[in-house]
Amino acid sequence: MKKPVRKKRIIKKRPAAKKAKKAGKKMRVSKTPKKPVKGPKPCGWVTHYYNGIGVAIIKFSKPVRVGTKVRVLGATTDFKAKIGSMQYDHKDIPKAVKGKQIGVKLGKRVREGDEIFEIV
Repeated sequence: MKKPVRKKRIIKKRPAAKKAKKAGKKMRVSKTPKKPVKGPKPCGWVTHYYNGIGVAIIKFSKPVRVGTKVRVLGATTDFKAKIGSMQYDHKDIPKAVKGKQIGVKLGKRVREGDEIFEIV
């Protein structure tokens, strides 16, 4: 006994609806890139903080001098300060070199991971 052959159901696709054109002016595309916004430039981040003496250990990503105005920005920290003194191996230094971890005296408390921005 043969089984009855089941016919396949054919589904017809409907044509896609046409989008309505907007009346108005055409937008002009500029080929020149936009100028970047000037603002504070990142110059390092806090790797450690000594609460008793109020000194932050900062790893600098570019050279920074004593007297530079910086902004400390973190999850709970946001203030501006002037770098008063810097030390490397317990010796005062006038300039921090890129990539070194330097002890910096700041006026307020900072936390590990806070970013340091140079104010231009």
